Amino acid sequence: MALKLIIFDLDGTLVDSRTDIMSALNYAISPYNVEPVSLDETMTLVGEGATRLIGKLLEKRKISLDLSLLVARFESYYSEHPVSHTAPYPGVPETLRYLHNYRKAVISNKFRSIALKVLEGLQLSQYFDEVAGVDTFPERKPSPVPILRILHQFEVRSDETLIVGDSIYDIQAGRASGTKTVAVAYGYGSPDFSDNADFVITEFPQLIDVINGFEQRLTVGDS
Repeated sequence: MALKLIIFDLDGTLVDSRTDIMSALNYAISPYNVEPVSLDETMTLVGEGATRLIGKLLEKRKISLDLSLLVARFESYYSEHPVSHTAPYPGVPETLRYLHNYRKAVISNKFRSIALKVLEGLQLSQYFDEVAGVDTFPERKPSPVPILRILHQFEVRSDETLIVGDSIYDIQAGRASGTKTVAVAYGYGSPDFSDNADFVITEFPQLIDVINGFEQRLTVGDS
């Protein structure tokens, strides 16, 4: 038995996209006399996709607007400006290149089309065998369904898989699907989101050490 698949979250894990998300959100609400969001506030809202992002903002502002219209405005703007200020975290391209022997997938709570635009715009798409979004499967993280569907697609078992993410939704989805979980502490997650993760890293390249250690434990377990 060996590690065969690594699943990554996108925002807050592979890329820092806060400013572009904030810009799209402020564009969406700009005609409606809604107080703009700051970068810090944006970070408290992200993680569950655009619909929940805007829904949580409306709840927080205690206002009632057409959610579907705001989501459409958000997605339209974001689709046109996916990487104006977004960049990979330090060491991401180099680490992904180092991990070329492993199959890799992205499961994002973004719409798949925008996740692809972000990865392509930052020249990261070539590192992944599959990219899934919030509209790919019938449920989104923290449901285990997206992970289980990817495992089925790749014909690998949960104990041959790692999921890497920056939010409680990634950790919950990983644990519910039986995969090992790697929490990245530099992303958008709350301070305690990593409490139930199997591994915690503070810089993306540390993932290599986690994987090497994971492989060693698998080898010992098989001997």
